[in-house]
Amino acid sequence: MTGAESASARGLMTPAVAATPASNSTARHSALVRITHWIISLCFFALLVSGIEILISHPRFYWGETGNVNTTPLFQLPIPSSRSLVQTGYSFRLPDQNGWSRALHFQSAWILVLTGLLYLIAGFFSGHFRKNLLPAKSDLSWRECSATIVKHLKFQRPSEAEALSYNLLQRFAYLSVIFILFPLVIWTGLAISPAFASAIPRSVTLLGGTQSARTIHFFVTLAFVLFLIIHVVMVFLAGFRSRMRAMITGQTATGDNK
Repeated sequence: MTGAESASARGLMTPAVAATPASNSTARHSALVRITHWIISLCFFALLVSGIEILISHPRFYWGETGNVNTTPLFQLPIPSSRSLVQTGYSFRLPDQNGWSRALHFQSAWILVLTGLLYLIAGFFSGHFRKNLLPAKSDLSWRECSATIVKHLKFQRPSEAEALSYNLLQRFAYLSVIFILFPLVIWTGLAISPAFASAIPRSVTLLGGTQSARTIHFFVTLAFVLFLIIHVVMVFLAGFRSRMRAMITGQTATGDNK
């Protein structure tokens, strides 16, 4: 082969070599999904930390409209309080951090609400929910449902093809979080606010009262925490590196299921 032919061959081979990595990358998440995911994640963490600080000031729960230290609680958390008036059975009090925790809680909540609305509006117009989250009729058969459940119970790592989409349980979980848990936690959170309760009292009455709203808010938060734990565990089982890459860059590499 002459020098000219050799150079020509190298020139022809270069694009093919350069195109190889690109051909191994598959689009996974849009920029909007990734940005809203991380904003909501940060807001949820801030809400959880500040909510715990607010909770320990009165770790007792009631049902109905009123509830105080002179009222028999529906149940009580076995933790000390940050208020001396709240008898919890402990001989000491935790530091009272209600000031910054309430401010952070409300600020994070509004950021989460606005980000969630952006995600919902964009999801409907782009077809994200229909294409990526709404289960197909074929997925709702008993065979498909049982097979998906068995795979999860056995902690089986998904194949590369399965990793490029959500399975049936993931779709149901995400749809429940987006369209049931999030609206409910926002509703109950607003119902605890005296300003919102006075402006729209019926929204509180439908929940059974202010204290009922606070109790429901607590249990919905526990459901979120349970979902988060399962979500993180499944990310590790399915391949932490590939899942994080997909949620940061939007791309997932073929063959990288670790």
